[in-house]
Amino acid sequence: MNAPASVPAQTPAISGTAAWQDQLKRAASRVEDSPLQTSAGRIIRATGMVLEASGLALPLGAACRIQMVGNKWVEAEVVGFQGQTLFLMPYGNISGLPPNARVEAAEAPLPPRVPLQAADDAYANLSNQGGHTLPVGFSLLGRVVDGAGKPLDSLGPFENAWSAPLAATYINPLDRAPIDTPLDVGVRAINSMLTVGRGQRMGLFAGSGVGKSVLLGMMARYTKADVIVVGLIGERGREVKEFIEQNLGADGMRRSVVVAAPADVSPLLRIQGCVYATRLAEFFRDQGKHVLLIMDSLTRYAMALREIALAIGEPPATKGYPPSVFARLPALVERAGNGKNVNGKTAGSITAFYTVLTEGDDQQDPIADASRAILDGHVVLSRSLAETGHYPAIDIEASISRVMTAVVGKEHLAMARKFKQLYSMYQRNRDLLAVGAYKKGNDPEIDTAIDRYPFLRKFLMQDIEEKVDMEQASRELGRLFAGLTL
Repeated sequence: MNAPASVPAQTPAISGTAAWQDQLKRAASRVEDSPLQTSAGRIIRATGMVLEASGLALPLGAACRIQMVGNKWVEAEVVGFQGQTLFLMPYGNISGLPPNARVEAAEAPLPPRVPLQAADDAYANLSNQGGHTLPVGFSLLGRVVDGAGKPLDSLGPFENAWSAPLAATYINPLDRAPIDTPLDVGVRAINSMLTVGRGQRMGLFAGSGVGKSVLLGMMARYTKADVIVVGLIGERGREVKEFIEQNLGADGMRRSVVVAAPADVSPLLRIQGCVYATRLAEFFRDQGKHVLLIMDSLTRYAMALREIALAIGEPPATKGYPPSVFARLPALVERAGNGKNVNGKTAGSITAFYTVLTEGDDQQDPIADASRAILDGHVVLSRSLAETGHYPAIDIEASISRVMTAVVGKEHLAMARKFKQLYSMYQRNRDLLAVGAYKKGNDPEIDTAIDRYPFLRKFLMQDIEEKVDMEQASRELGRLFAGLTL
């Protein structure tokens, strides 16, 4: 009997199957990790300043554009979202917005048009990250731009400018150069009694019509700074031209950049104008320049933040201001100040003056109170002084510079303290003097205050066209106390 045929061996696995399965797994993983982002959507609701869009997946802060009637487009920004619905805030007028209007993601910003210097590698890296960028560079000196970085003057496009994001580069507080150098602002009362240090952040607290803009103009003209960046945020439109022609002048404008976002523009543009002015100041600081940043006003910035936050549903807190407003204020202010020393190179600086409007001259206004806590000092302008013709109407008793002790000598500091003591003593006894209830000779210190008060008051007053440098202010302060025990 023949032996049974041998059973054929089992067919081996197909060669390479494991490799194909591994490639499929990697491909599936890449698909899962890829963001599902569409390039177009539709407006589904328009209420007030905020538009709601669906069918479009964009991150917070992304730029987009909305199609209007007549194939016109309006730029907007993503300010919030809920589920699959985006909240958009337009930059311009949306009159003529049709239902179901098309929304598209804005095109990516153009790369820098000129190569950066070796010291500007950080800007090159930031520019290459994409996102919302605006023009910066020395070619912006002498120019007036809006909050979106577009020229408002008739001088044409910028030459040799490059783009930089609005986001700040974080500086470790321990790496910042110390504030140890006084800054001459050309105003006698500030130079002598409220000495400002280079890199300090000061608040200018005032109600309406007490000479705030005039004082800012004096500092803009007389301050010893390489570059001046002026942010006119939320103010009257006519003040832009007035500030440039009357306060800055031709000489001041040559070393200045003015960012104007008046009250009639979108709140988003007002916020961006404030941040853009800070970004320009940071750029010049990073080039080793000493920058004077004038922001008028910090209150209008907070109000614009409030408008947007309330429009997207954030609950109000103190006097209608949502909590996010009080988080954004220090984030903006902390961007000013001294830079850091790199490879032995002297750091640049941003000395900032922020105006703070006090509603009804109320110094306890929530924005004023929050600003006082995060700034390095405050100059308070008094309406009662302004009404008597005392200009600049600086209330010396209510004002303070928190870095003055680090930038002036002991003798100067002693004279400033003596000045405040005599001035305050006279003010406290003013009513007694008015009714004749005080008899001279009862108190030698009050007698000294009465004798010196006319000179103290005259010392604090200064004409608009008068410039008083640090040396002159210190010399005149010394004359007031010649022969007195300090």
